Amino acid sequence: MKASIKTKIDAFFLTNSQGSMESYQHVMNQAMETLKSAVLANAPFSGASPQLVKEGLEAQFPEFLPEAADSPKEVFDKLSSAVADHAISVHHPLCAAHLHCPPMLSGLAAEVLISGLNLSMDSWDQSGAATMVEQKVMDGLCGLFGLYEGDGVMTSGGTQSNLMGLLLARERAALKLWNWDIKKQGLPVEHNLLKILCSDAAHFSVQQAASVLGLGEEAVIPVKTDAADRMCMNDLEEKLKQLKKEGKIPFALIATAGTTDFGAIDPLEKMSQTAKQYDLWFHVDAAYGGGLMMSDQHKHKLKGIDQADSITVDFHKMFYQPISCGAFLVNDRSSFSYMKRHADYLNPEEDDEEEVPNLVGKSLQTTRRFDALKPFLSFQLISRSDWSEIIRRTLSLAKDAYKMLEHDSSFAVMHKPELSTVVFRYTGDGMLTEDAINLLNYRIRDRLLANGEAVIARTKVKGQACLKFTLLNPLAEAEDLSKLIQRIKEIGQNERRMLQNEQGRS
Repeated sequence: MKASIKTKIDAFFLTNSQGSMESYQHVMNQAMETLKSAVLANAPFSGASPQLVKEGLEAQFPEFLPEAADSPKEVFDKLSSAVADHAISVHHPLCAAHLHCPPMLSGLAAEVLISGLNLSMDSWDQSGAATMVEQKVMDGLCGLFGLYEGDGVMTSGGTQSNLMGLLLARERAALKLWNWDIKKQGLPVEHNLLKILCSDAAHFSVQQAASVLGLGEEAVIPVKTDAADRMCMNDLEEKLKQLKKEGKIPFALIATAGTTDFGAIDPLEKMSQTAKQYDLWFHVDAAYGGGLMMSDQHKHKLKGIDQADSITVDFHKMFYQPISCGAFLVNDRSSFSYMKRHADYLNPEEDDEEEVPNLVGKSLQTTRRFDALKPFLSFQLISRSDWSEIIRRTLSLAKDAYKMLEHDSSFAVMHKPELSTVVFRYTGDGMLTEDAINLLNYRIRDRLLANGEAVIARTKVKGQACLKFTLLNPLAEAEDLSKLIQRIKEIGQNERRMLQNEQGRS
């Protein structure tokens, strides 16, 4: 190891010199102290308004590119007060708004290596052993989901993975129907006949993907959901017959394994059979529910997923990894040929002949982080039984919340939880108008956030304003939720009195 730093700028980079290592440790220590102060906060949010946060940031960092640099301690102290102190604390048990998990320590450790090594996963000569790690993760995932002839690639998350699934489905359909190569020839004149089917509770990224792929949002045909919020197979059959009658061409069927609001899982086995019957590409969006495969108690809920042509998996949801960390899997590894391209400066055809593993041929991204290290390291450091317990506790918490709300006359619960979300609404004593209930629920959510007491979600069910617990913290306790529910009632009562006074003055 070199004894010292040669020039001033050497201290800005990670090298094998002793001085560089000391500078690195110093900056990392400052970052860890900032993170610890944020995690140790007693509230899920400061309650500051967007305008107040903006003003605080401007006060601490008035210049985007200051002429003179501050010391690491000064900068991180300002960063702590302006940013970390007003960040949403995903580690807090009362942070329960979105599919946003507290990350495992193993994932945080992996992030240090990922950023420090700074590898890019597009070509072998930019990644080395990291390519082998990602491929091992993909092979293992394919085995976990029963795709024994499959392959996969890391993605930024569910939106990208869903896009890739529909991209491959579109390419397959055009080649099969019209011997038309969209990759080379663009969209065929018949492209407006192509239709995608998914439930009316599917993720918005399905419509987004249809738009990006040049098919248009109207190419997506929503199928009704049943009483359990799953795709209605009778309506699916009717929609398919109607499309055929109209001369339209359904080419892809999307199942959701964990809808955003209700966590509902579509009937995967029945849908896979229908997909085979109508020769549809069967894609399963398991961004939310894919983590069930780690639970011996709950993985049966995904029965039939092994029949999918492609699968979306998010590690930054129920696999508890830092954002962003997703995967896209295919049942037949040759499916990636629909999107593969060669560039002489990156992955020349000669590399294929010599079996050089360049992963760029499987991805929409070129430069790409070594995110596979996060699940890889976590799988090595955490036992299968511990994974199973984490999933069990997460889903058990949702059941506890459901029971508390169901037995309280001040609330109406909109569904029985399948995964870890609970959608409900405050109804008070039942003497309120529908408009008043809607307004009160919005006010309850806003008041909790403004007070920094809790971060919960809002949504609508059949036009009714609702609240939602999205419970992805396995360390939260039923007692935490019990206190929160009581607080929601208190705020609801106070807001009702304020609303009545406002109406009286008007």
